[in-house]
Amino acid sequence: MEITDPRAIRALAHPLRLDLLHLLRAVGPSTAAECGRVLGASQASCSFHLRQLARYGYVEETEPGHDRRERRWRASNRRLSVRVADDDVAVRQEVERVVVEHEMQAILDYSRRPADANPEWRHNAGIVAAMALLSPDEAARLKEKWIALLAPYIARVNDGRPTSSDRRPVRYFLAATPLPSPQLDAKDRTGE
Repeated sequence: MEITDPRAIRALAHPLRLDLLHLLRAVGPSTAAECGRVLGASQASCSFHLRQLARYGYVEETEPGHDRRERRWRASNRRLSVRVADDDVAVRQEVERVVVEHEMQAILDYSRRPADANPEWRHNAGIVAAMALLSPDEAARLKEKWIALLAPYIARVNDGRPTSSDRRPVRYFLAATPLPSPQLDAKDRTGE
């Protein structure tokens, strides 16, 4: 599913909507109450935002649960890409800001976890930061390799495989942010 409509893209500009979409893609059909318990949000709030996501085609209702009273939701498409027109700078910047703030908050929340929380994950997950010297082509190849490395694990989500007792959804976030070119900075300082 490729999203190009600016209104549909703006519908993702709420952190809870991103969480709901990620959760449904990772664990499969769920009710607003189940989503709320996992995400620490109210059932009413989850229900509202799920309906907003449905309005733009990101999620859809699926078969009802066992008691047939609660609505169950699923991601409409396991694969989602957002494409912003080159000339729509404001929408691109807003989407990037929301995604970065959302992921940074998740990283900060993880870093504040209690020392005894999830001991089996303590040294197996975490944060990696590095500075690399790359050309644009090398950066593109590195991004492709990173995506290829994750592909078999993302496929588990895309195939709708349920989580197991030893597996849980894990966030990965890659941001390649080139620093200003020293040559361009030197030109600016000399006025050339």
